[in-house]
Amino acid sequence: MKMLEKIRVWGNHHPKWLGFLRIALGLILIWKGIAFISNLDVLADFLRVSGLTDQIGTSVSITLIAQFIIILHLLGGVCIALDIRTRLFCLLNLPPLIGAVLLVNLRQNILKPYSEFWLSLFVLLAIVFFLIEGDGLLAVEHDPNKAVE
Repeated sequence: MKMLEKIRVWGNHHPKWLGFLRIALGLILIWKGIAFISNLDVLADFLRVSGLTDQIGTSVSITLIAQFIIILHLLGGVCIALDIRTRLFCLLNLPPLIGAVLLVNLRQNILKPYSEFWLSLFVLLAIVFFLIEGDGLLAVEHDPNKAVE
């Protein structure tokens, strides 16, 4: 428990520019959630090529996972942008982003112009950073009178 307290005390030294970076991260997550909704046919083609849709159970579970990712990106993006339970939503968005970096974007040519790999990697690193850093000064839940014990 002492390590959590040290992280919490360390996380209370937030410059304002980190708040703007966190807001940008939340907006990127919302944007990618909307893009994921509008490009579900790409997911279906990816599943068809990989052969995962041969079994009906796998197809249904992949659809549920896709819906879960959409909800996590939209809800998590809003909550991270407003700084409501930032660490929780960073933790929840971590597995889909690891999957995006490792499973989806590494299969493509990462040196190709306009590659999604670099954006996914930046978002993953920002999620890990704000998972550690936590709430900031530009937060909805920020209480300036809260004393750190």
